Amino acid sequence: MSKRDFYEILGVSKTATADEIKKAYRKVAMQFHPDRNPGDKAAEEKFKEAAEAYEVLSDSDKKAQYDRYGHAGVSGNGRGGFSGGGGMNMDDIFSQFGDIFGEDLFGNFFGGGGQRGGARGGQRNRGVRGSNLRVKLKLTYEEIAKGVTKNIKVKKHVPCTTCGGSGAKDKGSVQSCGTCGGSGQVRRVQNTFLGQMQTVTTCPTCNGEGTTITAKCGSCKGEGRVYGEETVSIDIPAGVQEGMQMNVSGKGNAGERGGMPGDLIILIEEEQHKELYREGLNVAYELHLSFTDAVFGTQVEVPTIDGRAKIKIPAGTQSGKIFRLKGKGFPAVNSYEKGDQLIQVSVWTPQQLNTEEKAALEKLSHSPNFKPHPEKSDKNFFDKIKEMFS
Repeated sequence: MSKRDFYEILGVSKTATADEIKKAYRKVAMQFHPDRNPGDKAAEEKFKEAAEAYEVLSDSDKKAQYDRYGHAGVSGNGRGGFSGGGGMNMDDIFSQFGDIFGEDLFGNFFGGGGQRGGARGGQRNRGVRGSNLRVKLKLTYEEIAKGVTKNIKVKKHVPCTTCGGSGAKDKGSVQSCGTCGGSGQVRRVQNTFLGQMQTVTTCPTCNGEGTTITAKCGSCKGEGRVYGEETVSIDIPAGVQEGMQMNVSGKGNAGERGGMPGDLIILIEEEQHKELYREGLNVAYELHLSFTDAVFGTQVEVPTIDGRAKIKIPAGTQSGKIFRLKGKGFPAVNSYEKGDQLIQVSVWTPQQLNTEEKAALEKLSHSPNFKPHPEKSDKNFFDKIKEMFS
């Protein structure tokens, strides 16, 4: 079953601002929230679908990938993939976007008596989310053609092993927050002409954690993280291109005091091949032929992104002739489509001749067979260029 368009799910246009996207998501999420639709599996799926759309469209990098490549650009593929929220569960959604549901809501909905509201009251925010990291990864043509797993060392903030990421000196150095009583939330009820209005906000004292630290860890100074290094394994799918970005969830900087880690964003770069040139899914190669090989024909070996291949050059081949090796180009990401290899012939003109060679060529130059007479069926230069990159 194909996925619905993310903009369609939230009911916004591609030109919508970040605030418009957030408001649209909040509206859809409220409509299909589990508290309003108890036991309704269809509503729950739409709730998750909206969260997935918002997870992509609220992030400028992911939104750009989605706008350019559609779902193929943000679909996950194991440990490293083009980011997407398809694997989200309900806890993920409330952990990442719970603040959106806690603003100016009426009665018990999301606040007091609802089942989800009560459950979330016990699931306090932990620390501060870590920031995203961006690294460049250079790949060869061969790696791009087949896909590859790369292990890269990333210097970043990692959880403190001394305190286990809590930021506290020991267990006795953590106490319940006096402002919110450990709930992580401050509730305020107002009487209005519509009835009681309940507002739920994050506790300003503990930032929603529900606890405060009386004595900080000596290793991390209370942050719950230290600067270190981690080796990250990344699965690169076949067919990626220069400028594409991959999102590895949870492999960015560790959060403060047990907060969620950020993401690792991989920017793909291509290492230029010594002999080949990439144009989309196609690969181009310039074959230099001697004058005699072009006249008599020959068999030559040419480089490809998958080793070497032999091709037959027929007698009388003209300079500029383009040969096509079907399916010898790059594959498309998440698709069965594959490009071709295009080989353009360049007949090499001798630049230094001895007396004997000059005399022989001068004699042949008067032969009618050495006079240019292109066939009407021969393609002109511009047609060849179009063919080469079509």
